[in-house]
Parts: sequence; structure tokens; C-alpha cells
Amino acid sequence: NYLFLRLAICERCQGLKVPRFFYVFSHYNTKPMPERAVHEKIKELTAHLLALYSKVVQNFSNALWALTHLDGQNIRLIRNTEKEVDLAEVELEAQCLSFLALQQPVAKDLRTIVTIMKINNALERIGDLSVHIIDRMPEIRFGMLDFEIMGSKVNEMLDKSMQAFLLKDRVLADLVCSLDEEIDSMHRVIFKKVVLLMKDQGSDTDQLIAVMSVSRYLERIADHATKIAREVIYLVTGEIVRHTERSYTRLL
Repeated sequence: NYLFLRLAICERCQGLKVPRFFYVFSHYNTKPMPERAVHEKIKELTAHLLALYSKVVQNFSNALWALTHLDGQNIRLIRNTEKEVDLAEVELEAQCLSFLALQQPVAKDLRTIVTIMKINNALERIGDLSVHIIDRMPEIRFGMLDFEIMGSKVNEMLDKSMQAFLLKDRVLADLVCSLDEEIDSMHRVIFKKVVLLMKDQGSDTDQLIAVMSVSRYLERIADHATKIAREVIYLVTGEIVRHTERSYTRLL
């Protein structure tokens, strides 16, 4: 008597939607890992998540530097790193799914694996948005608008959200959620500036739309940092904090 499990995972590398399948076999009578081994495996998965986080944040910092200095020297590096992030995200998800299926963790161990998977997905999306930022660079003139402060604040949110996860710190997670409103406010200011500039005759509409898009990408990265913080709240308390009252019109 064997248990057959098929896990279908969508590989997003190089923009391709190619289904990849992992097959796992286990005997019904296979004993679960001892508690210590389970915790060691969770530490291993956490270490993989931290490695992915470091890569994503460094790539975001590189994209932000390229944008603020209009320096295209590292564009190829940024794109290549994003491909590595895609591969790492798929691999970590596969490991988590396999662990869930074969070991069937419960209580806080289960919440930890679920949280790792949710953060893993958020980091992959942040990586995509970093590439979107550099995609807009050719349309932006130097000194058009300064994103350095906004980008620095987003970086701070990412750093605090991961610290909250490692420390299982509810207070720090709540702080990250509160910082999101600051980013929303900055986005509203940029949006209003762009709208005013568009009313001027001879304004470069394409450039202004690019500026608005970059602001939106930064705001979305901040949203993902907030999602990570909310997953930390779930990990610590078991409380699911989602779907709070929020609409796009609040950003405008």
C-alpha cells in the first residue's frame, strides 16, 4: 500500500507558464519525523527563505539605484537575478509542499510552513516589480521626480517585515502595517503632481505615465511587505488579518 502524491507547480522562469510535476511516494506505514527532525527541517526551509529574501532585496536596491541615477549598467544583472529568484521560489515551494504532504505538521509547525510559503510568493512578486521598475527607466528624464525617499522607506518596511518573521514579533509586524499608509500618502502626492503636469501644454505624457507607474510599483512592493507582516501576525497568533477596508481610490 503506497500513497501516491502529485504536486503540480507552475514554473514562471523566463516568462514561460510551463507546468512542472513532482512525484512523491511514501508508504502508508512510514513513521513521521521525530519532533527534533521536524524543527531542523523548518530551520532549513527558513534558511532558504532568508537566502531568497537577501537576493530579492539586493535586486530591488540595485533597481532603485539604477532608477534614481538613471544608470543602466546593472540592468542585465537585475534581470538575470530575477530569473534566479523565480527558480528559487519554485524550488522552495516544492520543498514546503512535500514536507506538508509527507509529515502533516500541526499547530504552530503547520502555521510556520504556511507562512514560509506565503512569504516566498510575496518575495517572488517583489522581484517581478523590481524588473518592472527598470523597464520604465528609458522613459524617465533625470531629476523628473525623486524616488529615493520613497524607495528607502519601502526598503525599511521589507527589512522590518523579515525581522518580524525571524523574531516572531507581533509589535514589529504591526509597525510595518502602519508604515504602509506613509507609502500610500507618498504615492498620492506623486499622482497629484503628475496629473497637474499633464495639464501643461507640451508635457511629455509618456514620461509622466512612466513616473506614475514607478510610484505604483513601489507602492505595490510596500503592500507585499505588509502582506509579509500580516503573515507574521498569523504565525504568532493564528489570526488571519486580511481584506482590511482599502480601495484603490484611497491611493488617488
